Amino acid sequence: ESSLKGCLMNNFASLLKQFKCSEEVLPFPSQVVYNRVGKCGSRTVVLLLRILSEKHGFNLVTSDIHNKTRLTKNEQMELIKNISTAEQPYLFTRHVHFLNFSRFGGDQPVYINIIRDPVNRFLSNYFFRRFGDWRGEQNHMIRTPNMRQEERYLDINVCILENYPECSNPRLFYIIPYFCGQHPRCREPGEWALERAKLNVNENFLLVGILEELEDVLLLLERFLPHYFKDVLSIYKNPEHRKLGNLTVTVKKTVPSPEAIQVLYQRMRYEYEFYYYVKEQFHLLKRKFGLKSHIRKPSPRPEFFIPSPLETEEPINDEEEDDEKWLEDIYKR
Repeated sequence: ESSLKGCLMNNFASLLKQFKCSEEVLPFPSQVVYNRVGKCGSRTVVLLLRILSEKHGFNLVTSDIHNKTRLTKNEQMELIKNISTAEQPYLFTRHVHFLNFSRFGGDQPVYINIIRDPVNRFLSNYFFRRFGDWRGEQNHMIRTPNMRQEERYLDINVCILENYPECSNPRLFYIIPYFCGQHPRCREPGEWALERAKLNVNENFLLVGILEELEDVLLLLERFLPHYFKDVLSIYKNPEHRKLGNLTVTVKKTVPSPEAIQVLYQRMRYEYEFYYYVKEQFHLLKRKFGLKSHIRKPSPRPEFFIPSPLETEEPINDEEEDDEKWLEDIYKR
């Protein structure tokens, strides 16, 4: 009997040891998706992820497809299958609208993303399509070689005020579908897509950061997902990485007239409602973890953007819920 008990104890100890080892090898969460929004700092973050995946040993899964964000049902099933069978722990990244893994019987991964001021994002994309960035030969890269010259040099004010398709809806309704998902109504500017996007942010995204506060985004990612993002801020601040990051800055950007900006703002009102909602949630997280939101000093360039509400600046310590418990609750969603 004592021999049997000893054998059982040894087996239990062995199983416990294996469990502990597997816990160390496979962190939780071990499935992360960064369905990156275009022109929101994603190339900088992907540069960081390449360094971090080498440093921490997670599986960075990227895609060569950059211009297909909307998928058919079969394409969704195929992509979800490919992502789900990747070696864990993985971080998958691609420009793609939100995918509901559970709808197709898969385990829902943890989502992360970054957005920025919608007009700033639009302007960055407008000039990037025409003139690229500093990474290419002769200090710029032509992304669209077949673009006609009159389109390439089309004045941004003419595009906006004369209602060219590129500067109108539905083309301006860009950020929300990344969070709303693959339903056809997610591409229609309106309350339905906006509310669904907010719901998905609350239920499926561990963090949606604001590009204007990228260092704080990186700090929170390091806190929430240390197996992936440990030391990310020190790498980001390294002068060598800064040099690489400067190569992704869009060239030849010009400022539209205040009248054109106001027209854009009206056309993008749902995008702004979503942006301010995400920004508010992001600032609540910052406060929870003791990060301050500083009101920016006036910019020397023309102030043509719609001012945001005053941001909250002091950390608060009156939360009853402990930080680690709060993170556990997010992971259990």
